[in-house]
Amino acid sequence: MERKSGVLLHVSSLWGEYSCGAFGKEARDFVDFLVSTGFSYWQVLPFCLPDDHSSPYSSFSAFSVNPFFIDLEQLCDVGLITCEELAAARQNEKYSCEFDRLRSERFLLLEKAAERMTEGDDYYAFFRSHPHTEKFCEFMARRAANENKPFWEWKNDCMDRKVYGAWRFICYVFMRQWNELKKYANSKGVSIIGDIPIYVSSDSSDVWEKPECFMLDERKRPKRVAGVPPDYFSETGQLWGNPLYDWDRMKKDGYAWWCDRIAFMCELFDCIRIDHFRGLESFYSCEPDAADAREGVWTKGPGMDLIKALKRVIGDKRLVAEDLGVITPEVKALVTESGFPGMRVFQFGFDGDPENTHLPYNYPKNCIAYTGTHDNDTLLGYLWALDDDTRRRVLSYCGFDDGIWDRREAYISVIRTMLECSADTVIFPLQDLLMYGSDTRMNVPGVESGNWGWRVAEEQVRSVDAGQLKYMNKLYGRFKEPQTK
Repeated sequence: MERKSGVLLHVSSLWGEYSCGAFGKEARDFVDFLVSTGFSYWQVLPFCLPDDHSSPYSSFSAFSVNPFFIDLEQLCDVGLITCEELAAARQNEKYSCEFDRLRSERFLLLEKAAERMTEGDDYYAFFRSHPHTEKFCEFMARRAANENKPFWEWKNDCMDRKVYGAWRFICYVFMRQWNELKKYANSKGVSIIGDIPIYVSSDSSDVWEKPECFMLDERKRPKRVAGVPPDYFSETGQLWGNPLYDWDRMKKDGYAWWCDRIAFMCELFDCIRIDHFRGLESFYSCEPDAADAREGVWTKGPGMDLIKALKRVIGDKRLVAEDLGVITPEVKALVTESGFPGMRVFQFGFDGDPENTHLPYNYPKNCIAYTGTHDNDTLLGYLWALDDDTRRRVLSYCGFDDGIWDRREAYISVIRTMLECSADTVIFPLQDLLMYGSDTRMNVPGVESGNWGWRVAEEQVRSVDAGQLKYMNKLYGRFKEPQTK
């Protein structure tokens, strides 16, 4: 792979006027910012419909989309919403997503837009070629007709036709707007790295449509649930509660559902990060009524058998193995055999072990290296929380030996260290380029509320020294000036 670098910023965190980042002119401006800094990748979080806690890692479907990303101004331009409706949707707060308002108002507005749209041949063709997304729309309509209760509590087989039409409109328009934005990014030399959670939610169209693919009892409730044991993020582990896949049953049809899922992701992204990749080698299984995740057990997963099936689907797209957490020799062997790049995180590197795989001098070429992920504190928050000796050692490693550590030069030394490392790809959360503190952190694992809401303002992005970043990207072989004829 070529040496390249990029920025991690979820679409929701983009600046804009309508309570949440979207696929509008601001997204194109962000692509232009990436070009001006010599970055070649824009990494985002999952695009599926987030849950009631606004987490994109828990959704009603792996084949769903986030309606809040639809650009309202484009809808207004084609007459699907009025100027008055557009004005009424303007935000009150620009530095965080207005999730409560979005949940109460945005779907109703998009429902109105759906009623005004004339459905053409390409509309119907979209759903013929996306049957799982069609099933998601049906699921949401049946759920609405059953007082929005979980599908195992449904009392009737009716559909709310208005909700059904609205979700079909949302999925269709979302894909049209995103395809145009992605085409723009690609034309500028920027590739999109997407992200998929390994598991799906119990109350989802995925489990409703394909119950045979999951370990369920006769009531269609999980026999065992997913989680992770105690680790860096939690002393009691994390009890996720997702139903586990019936890998033996999935193998019988060549892992068709997973292949369909990856094919859908390949439509959306140029490169796909599989969250919790280690669960494909062995997955952590807990009792559904467990108090926490400490008493779970490891069970063998599908391994290379699934990976071979997925490789037949991805074509020239690239998969990334999120191989963080409890990593055994077997997991390392699977990542190596798959050929997928793994991940390295700067913040995990300084425990005093010189063999730590997260120390930059131990990075292999075939990996993606991060200062931190969406689950980590910001770089400033991380440095702030360190004891004095560890902080001094971290910064000295990066060539910064000045005792006054909370200076711009200290963070630039970390960015420089990452850009010059041997990893083919380096990714920085935007907060780390802005040198922002823990109040801009995207997520605290294991904590349900207060996450995912951070947004950046346009003037904050413009404050970044694009010239210096482009210079360093060029200096360390991660950016090449385009050839002119």
